[in-house]
Amino acid sequence: MPSHDARIIRGAAIPTAVAGAVALAISTAVVGSKGLIGALFATLLVMAFFSFGQVALDRLTRNNPQMMMAAGLLVYTTQILLVAIVLAVFKDTSLFDTKVFGFTLLGCALIWTAAQVRAALKAKTLYVQTESGDKPSDSERQQ
Repeated sequence: MPSHDARIIRGAAIPTAVAGAVALAISTAVVGSKGLIGALFATLLVMAFFSFGQVALDRLTRNNPQMMMAAGLLVYTTQILLVAIVLAVFKDTSLFDTKVFGFTLLGCALIWTAAQVRAALKAKTLYVQTESGDKPSDSERQQ
């Protein structure tokens, strides 16, 4: 995986983990152990699905960067469908508090998405390759 993709994942995972820790603390204080389990499961689910999605997007577009938009839509749609399946499977569970799970899932997904956009904008990934294949200088990256 290229280093800029790893930076994007790290840039999204850290704020999501912090938000998940906050959700864990609040849900444990308000609901108890079932809230803790629900918040933990939701945080881990978001971090796993969205990081695997970024890795899949990297692999899908590595050899054909022109497919970025189509691959991005495919990966995002697949992530949302998988989350919907998990929600349907655990709809009536008594393992954890489903409201805590749902709110934590929504919050972490929104934070991951916002942090991923921010990290991608800060990465300054070049989208034009030179004919010689040489790496551009620092001054060329600034433009």
